[in-house]
Amino acid sequence: MKQFTPKLFDVMKSYTKEQMIKDIVSGIIVAIIALPLSIALALASGVGPEQGIYTAIVAGFVIAFLGGSRVQIAGPTAAFATIVAGIVAKNGMDGLIVATIMAGVILIVMGYLKLGNLIRFIPYTITTGFTIGIAVTIFIGQIKDFLGLTFKNSPIETFEKLEECINCIDTFNWEALVVGMVCMLILIFWPKFTEKIPPSLVAVIVGIIMVKGFKMNVKTIGDLYTISNALPGLHIPSVDMATCKALLPDAFTIAILAGIESLLSCVVADGMIGSRHKPNMELIAQGAGNVFSALFGGIPATGAIARTAANIKSGGRTPIAGMVHSVTLLIILVVLMPFAAWIPMPAIAAILFMVAYNMSGWRECVHLVKTSPKSDVAVLILTFVLTVVFDLVVAIEWGLVLAMILFLKRMSDVAEVKSWQYVGEEYDEENDPDKISLRKVPKHTLVYEITGPMFFAAADKFMQVSTAPEIKVIILRMRSVPAMDITALHSLEKILENCKKKDITLIMSHVNEQPMKMMIKAGFDTKVGEEYFVAHIDEAIALAESLDR
Repeated sequence: MKQFTPKLFDVMKSYTKEQMIKDIVSGIIVAIIALPLSIALALASGVGPEQGIYTAIVAGFVIAFLGGSRVQIAGPTAAFATIVAGIVAKNGMDGLIVATIMAGVILIVMGYLKLGNLIRFIPYTITTGFTIGIAVTIFIGQIKDFLGLTFKNSPIETFEKLEECINCIDTFNWEALVVGMVCMLILIFWPKFTEKIPPSLVAVIVGIIMVKGFKMNVKTIGDLYTISNALPGLHIPSVDMATCKALLPDAFTIAILAGIESLLSCVVADGMIGSRHKPNMELIAQGAGNVFSALFGGIPATGAIARTAANIKSGGRTPIAGMVHSVTLLIILVVLMPFAAWIPMPAIAAILFMVAYNMSGWRECVHLVKTSPKSDVAVLILTFVLTVVFDLVVAIEWGLVLAMILFLKRMSDVAEVKSWQYVGEEYDEENDPDKISLRKVPKHTLVYEITGPMFFAAADKFMQVSTAPEIKVIILRMRSVPAMDITALHSLEKILENCKKKDITLIMSHVNEQPMKMMIKAGFDTKVGEEYFVAHIDEAIALAESLDR
């Protein structure tokens, strides 16, 4: 049960006063970094700015307390922005709460079923495709505020937003663009001078000074949203089966995204501090964090790689740092949240532009397109296009379907049922790069070498086994078959039936453990005859020779 013990309980056994000081300092620094990001990501998700802070406070604390990582910092992330905005637009905040709670339950179940290690089976091309798709979607969604446009309609879909930007370009506000550009330059160049003060915080402060000091005609958060510094309160939404059923695909998408991003963040953190996380406990913590986040007015949360890295660089080495980060944000919420109304919208747009750029990983994407097989590139492009044109749910569904089909095709291609070549069949032993020591095969015997996993996509290859009238014995050499499924076994049964009809003896050579278990369970070994299962090809040939006398 050690894998289900939160990391906090492990590290507290050797906790020191020196490390506590480092964790407190690191937690405060990370909170300052998280403040503008949480507000910006909440606005990108179509909810109020305080919802982002609630998420970082509640989910951040719960995930740090229960998590399987020493240094994970959780909160709202860009990966959820588009899907959250879509849920809120269609189903309102209550719909988002229901979807997030269901996602949390799914994550908890995944953790207790020990599925933490299975997240790695999500193809890299899919995660890359939807990540850059999300980045493009966030970028397009912020053009309006960066240029100070005034929309006539309220578009929801990405291309509708782009079309509305083009239609409303005559409302362009040059003052908004100036503020946005200054903030963008700060975000780009400030880290070159110092990393002690977060560039996003500097950009927000400079933006406020520009708008308030020069009385610029630029919209602020306070112009569009009602700012509240109230503590997060418990809210239980009204729910019914129809709502749960309609939101289930979104809940699964949130759960999968939270699992992928949090465990990826844990892997990166492990490499930075030389530790090992508990993947199943981390999934349980992510699930609990999302449930509590939703109940207390937040949005979906997961481990944030950038904030986790900042925690490590600042000296944080235990979950205490993540808990301090949440408590610090709670204090900021109560004391400073009203001042968030002064933040200019172009400054928020600039921050989200940088978030989109950093998360896109466009260099890695270009490298993948140049070096990957065409089938992998197809999965990446399909996932990217569907994310931008439709939504993340559709993208992941179809991306997984295409990836599985291509995987089955590849496995089918490597599976092979090939007859041995015999002397007198134009066989050139000297020039055969894969030659094996020649074995004398009885006159009326055929030997088939079976290679690769035999499953439903490759089962028809068994039909290549010949049952010609002059044949008395067929040897199936299965040493290179690591696994098989029921469809392949069914094909073998058909071969056995044909052999019995034509009085041909079937000999099975070197059947591996998994195929053998399946054959015994299905009674295939009894049908063939246990004496016709041999461990080596030489035994099979000797048995065939004795039968041919």
